[in-house]
Amino acid sequence: MRDTGEGGGGDKISKTEKDQSWIPKIIKKRVCTTFVEDSLSNGVQCQCGGARDAHASVALGDYFSTAMVNHWDSAQHSSEYPTDAFGELQFVGVSRRHSYFLRLSWDTPPSAVYNLMTGNWGLPAPNLVVSVVGGEDRTKVKTWVREVLRQGLVKASQSTGAWIVTTGMREGVGGCVGEAVRDHATAASSVSLNKVVALGIAPWGMVHNRQQLVNPQGSFPAKYSIENTSKDFCCLDNNYQAFLLVDDGTVGRRGGETRFRAKVEEYISHQRTGIWGSGSIDIPVLCMLVSGEASMLERVDRSLKTCMPWLVLAGSGGLADFLSDVLENLSLAPASNEVDGEVGPSVDLKDRVAERFKKHFPSEAESDKLVERALSIYQNRDFITFYHGEQEGPNDFDTVLLKTLVQASKQRTSADASPYSEELKLAVTWNRVDIAKSELFNGDIKWRYEDLEDSMTDALINNKPQFVRLFTENGLNIMEYLTYGRLENLFRSVADGTVLYQLLQCRLVERLGTAPPVPTFSNLQDSSNVAAGNMKSSPVADISLFEVAGVLDLLMGDVCQSFYYDALGLEQTSSKRRALKRASKLLRSDCLYRAERCPYPWASLFIWAVLQNRSEMAIYFWEMSVESVLSALSGCKILRELSKLEDETETKLSMKELAQRFENLAHDVFGSCYRSNESRSFTLLITQSQVWAGTTCLQMGMGADARLFFSHDGVQTLLSQIWWGDMKRNTEVWKLLLTFFCPFLCYTNLITFRKQEDHQQEEGGGGPNEDGQGRDSDSLYGTTIFSFSDIKNIEADAQGATSPRTAAIKGIPHSHTPPKRPFIVSRWRQFWFAPVTSFLGNVLMYFLFLLLFAYVLMVDFKPPPPSGPSNTEYVLYFWVFTIVCEEIRETFFLGIVTWRQTMRVYIQDVWNKCDLVAIMLFIIGLICRMFESSYGFGRDVLCVDYMVFTLRLIHIFAIHKQLGPKIIIVGKMMKDIFFFLFFLMVWLMAYGVANQALLYSYDPRLDHIFRRVFYRPYLHIFGQIPVEEMDVGKEWDMECTDNVTLIQGGAEPCRSLSNNWLVVILLIVYLLVTNILLINLLIAMFSHTFTVVQANSDIYWKFQRYNLIVQYHSRPSLAPPFIILSHINLIIKRNIRKVPSLKIHHFVLQLSKKETNRLMTWETIQKEDFLTAQTKIQRNSDSERLKRMSVKVDGVVKHMAENRDFDHRLRALENEMEYCSNALSWIVDTLAQGSTFKPPRPPPTLKDEFASSPNSA
Repeated sequence: MRDTGEGGGGDKISKTEKDQSWIPKIIKKRVCTTFVEDSLSNGVQCQCGGARDAHASVALGDYFSTAMVNHWDSAQHSSEYPTDAFGELQFVGVSRRHSYFLRLSWDTPPSAVYNLMTGNWGLPAPNLVVSVVGGEDRTKVKTWVREVLRQGLVKASQSTGAWIVTTGMREGVGGCVGEAVRDHATAASSVSLNKVVALGIAPWGMVHNRQQLVNPQGSFPAKYSIENTSKDFCCLDNNYQAFLLVDDGTVGRRGGETRFRAKVEEYISHQRTGIWGSGSIDIPVLCMLVSGEASMLERVDRSLKTCMPWLVLAGSGGLADFLSDVLENLSLAPASNEVDGEVGPSVDLKDRVAERFKKHFPSEAESDKLVERALSIYQNRDFITFYHGEQEGPNDFDTVLLKTLVQASKQRTSADASPYSEELKLAVTWNRVDIAKSELFNGDIKWRYEDLEDSMTDALINNKPQFVRLFTENGLNIMEYLTYGRLENLFRSVADGTVLYQLLQCRLVERLGTAPPVPTFSNLQDSSNVAAGNMKSSPVADISLFEVAGVLDLLMGDVCQSFYYDALGLEQTSSKRRALKRASKLLRSDCLYRAERCPYPWASLFIWAVLQNRSEMAIYFWEMSVESVLSALSGCKILRELSKLEDETETKLSMKELAQRFENLAHDVFGSCYRSNESRSFTLLITQSQVWAGTTCLQMGMGADARLFFSHDGVQTLLSQIWWGDMKRNTEVWKLLLTFFCPFLCYTNLITFRKQEDHQQEEGGGGPNEDGQGRDSDSLYGTTIFSFSDIKNIEADAQGATSPRTAAIKGIPHSHTPPKRPFIVSRWRQFWFAPVTSFLGNVLMYFLFLLLFAYVLMVDFKPPPPSGPSNTEYVLYFWVFTIVCEEIRETFFLGIVTWRQTMRVYIQDVWNKCDLVAIMLFIIGLICRMFESSYGFGRDVLCVDYMVFTLRLIHIFAIHKQLGPKIIIVGKMMKDIFFFLFFLMVWLMAYGVANQALLYSYDPRLDHIFRRVFYRPYLHIFGQIPVEEMDVGKEWDMECTDNVTLIQGGAEPCRSLSNNWLVVILLIVYLLVTNILLINLLIAMFSHTFTVVQANSDIYWKFQRYNLIVQYHSRPSLAPPFIILSHINLIIKRNIRKVPSLKIHHFVLQLSKKETNRLMTWETIQKEDFLTAQTKIQRNSDSERLKRMSVKVDGVVKHMAENRDFDHRLRALENEMEYCSNALSWIVDTLAQGSTFKPPRPPPTLKDEFASSPNSA
């Protein structure tokens, strides 16, 4: 039965067989082992339904025992054997999709079967199980029942993620459910396709062509053909995902699966919903009765005693109509009498039930037993709900299912529990926020925090953001809800297979030192192993905040400090090994931190959602969190780093899209802030965040590669003001150059400096001076925060004084005015300490450095010692030494916490890599040129190094507004060149080898071969073609020989004359491909790149401009080689005078807690205004208008349906009135004709109120 004809499926089939090879050892089948003669078959057939010839000799041998048996019983007269039918099922000619099937005994443990379905078969765990009972015969299903199954049951199951359980046959209700599942799967998307699982539980003996499924080793897949069946057998339906074929030893007998089906339903009802059983409720199971025979009363009665809810389709016929008649139409008289303390049904009720039973089932023999069952059902009628499909319609069927389950749960819950909590949990499980809003959160119910806590966790873990929003808006305090322990539980619920799961596991292995155990499905009989998805046995059960901090450090460590270290009691400056030891020691103790509340709950939930790429939930948490601009940039950073680690293309694309969405949000919200208040928006960009581990918006934007954010006018305005310092931004460059060479011109009006009034206007009415107290005296110049001196750490609370920044934010005047410096000193510092001046000085000195380097290489490069080096060369060495000192200062004195972070930040910049290569080459060349043996090699290295130093000029000119974007375009085109060179090298090698072999039959000289194979074909592209050498028709004045000995000695070999025509043809083809095809391809690639990049080149340039401004903002004013003086000054200040550096953080402003709260409040107001405007735009969009129109049309249609119902009722009432009128008329006529009594007055006449009045002539 194995399908081995399909190629490429061997690995998959073998894996499937291996996964299910344990099934025959655990799952059994049943075979009749005792022949009990059927009295109606004249000894030919057993009561099990099988023929005498089909029974084994053992079953026919014990004549004495069989003679004593009157009734065949499966438990006594059948035996278990290993199952011989399991695997995958393929319906021939009907469907390509494989279904799963299993033949099993009726007493198989349901735990093993459920674990097989959810584990090995991969069926998703249900949020609801609807077991459709009845309607199994071949009678035609009513039309409205079909509509209820199609538009009601399957549609509701699709929205809730349900399992629909039927017999799985192509007859009756099972066939209708299969058709409905097929139609919805065709119309729905692939995402919702997996939400509905149609499960068939059928008797093995009723399956037509069941021998096609038999294979002791399993079928992968089994070929199953659907045919027109006989009366006793039915075919399986191809629209079901799985089949459980229950074997009780019978053949052609119905009902063998009833007991097993009831056990499976009861077992599932005790399992938890959600991921790894993380839901707040057990899986709800609902039995739905359609039609049905009288024998099903026993099934209904037994399940009702286990508190199983039932939904009865009244009007579908059979047992459903009988139960509707008994439970709805009987009078509300007392249903029981009490005799001697025992409660039982009243005699009158029993008689009426018996009367209705005979009415509905006149041919039923054992009526007394079934009437007793009906009376028992009447006692548990609270668990039964009736649905009148002909009157109610199938559209609100999901609401009916919810109310049915809620009604049953209310009967089971205690009086202390909230009466609406179960209904809420069901709504959350089904993700029906519309039902929750209309029924539970309409203002009539006052919800407590305890009622919403479990449902909130369920909504978070199972990604239901609408419920999270609903709970937050209706009384759930997120500050009280989110503790560190609950946050850890949220991270433990991460689905395996995701990037976040793998990263957490790596950090967990580092802490534990060993790999965590992986759950398996080896022992399926043990019910404890059935819950393999349980949180306690999952490999993420030991994950703590330390692992989360490690993941965040991997993704954001270059711009942020470590997260959650304060909660764990770890120091930010501690090394990784020390932090690991302390965290391991802490987590082995009581972990008291888990009971503490998270200080920034929305930010923590935002990180949790972003790490799992949950877009809608992440957007909501961003809306609720503070520091919206920085939060959006942080989400962008995390997602872009995660996308680099993601392997699946679709997931990677969704991460990039969500990252771009967050970048757009940061850009738009900051735009709203910038329009509101320019000064505060600048403060927002450089304020250090306590929520996001000490980073700023500019730092996070750079780490997130947020080019769009940096292209905003507000960001560029801030960068420009920092770049120009206290000088006007419109200052011409020639004025700067002139002042640079004539420094005393800075005291004239040649360069315009901003006045104090300008600073006050830009600061929004701030104080007259921004110097403040406690600053480094050597870093004070100017009066604006955009100057070199103002990017600093403000500790107003510690100093006990109100800083001018505080005054600017509060909007109050700053009263403290520090002593002013003399004009000569302040103006000197204003000019020389501006970043643009530092940049100009470095550019000029770098040109001088390149001239000196070129002079040394070409003019004054003397031999090794003792003859050299020359004095100019020693000056060059000292100059490079000062450059190295500056690189060391930039690398290790940036204020970043750890050495690892320092190196990561430094290596990320491509120009730093260029500097590193240049310095290394210079050191190598310097060492080599000092020795006679390597002198030439050292000089060659220094020549190459000169090229690297010269290319470094490109980075310097990146600040230019016109040259900067062009440099970006050149950088993008370099990638195109590499692709072009790949194609060129392939074609060049193919032509070069062939050309060399055809021209020269023998030439052992490797240097000549290399030149003729690679170098000469490359020159052909530019027109340098030695025709005399390649064309034998031309004279060649080169002396050559054919003597092999001479050729080996170095003589020139002669050309081969026989195949020269082929050489010419190859030359033509080569030139055609390279000069026409490949060169034009390169031009086309350049044109495309230029077109694409040119539109965004300005954005790229603005983004890269930030790095250059930061670099020169932090640099000393003196350029190499004079920068050594600044370095000596820094060493004296830091190590001897112990003066702390105020420039160690780039663009970082540390505000007091009160100032930070004011700034965050203002930012939140701007964000709310932005979201309100966006909501208004969205509501006015065409799509939203169409949605609102659709809702209104649906309401009108519903009202029209109600009006039609009223019309039907009025017509029925008119018919009744007409009947009553005719009856009364008949009574009046009869009495009038009689002579018994004489009426005192004549009978009344009917007045026509609508008769028209007579017209006057």
